[in-house]
Amino acid sequence: MTPQEDARVLLALVDRHLRALRLNLDPAYPDEEWGFTAQQAVEKLLKIKIVLHDERPPFTPMLNVLAELAGVDLDPLLLALQPYAVEARYEEGPFPLPASREGILAAIERLRDDAVLGIGED
Repeated sequence: MTPQEDARVLLALVDRHLRALRLNLDPAYPDEEWGFTAQQAVEKLLKIKIVLHDERPPFTPMLNVLAELAGVDLDPLLLALQPYAVEARYEEGPFPLPASREGILAAIERLRDDAVLGIGED
């Protein structure tokens, strides 16, 4: 596949994550689960940028590493989602979200908008 085709596959997964996030804005939904889905969306968006540089993204959930490889100055709010990749899934917690769900979602959507420009989608 071309880098753009690989990026489109990842974008489809991101859009599924975003749909799930929008449907789970209810504060009764566990922060740990919502945060994990948000972290996954950010991880895939960074991997889109790496793929578009015709590079193979590493098998890591580390947002700071992926952001550096992608050449992205990642919003600190999104970087704060890192604990949801592993710790929040395997430790008792609690793991409160670093901001409101709406605020995090808006930041992820801005990152998505930037990624979409690179693959020529709308």
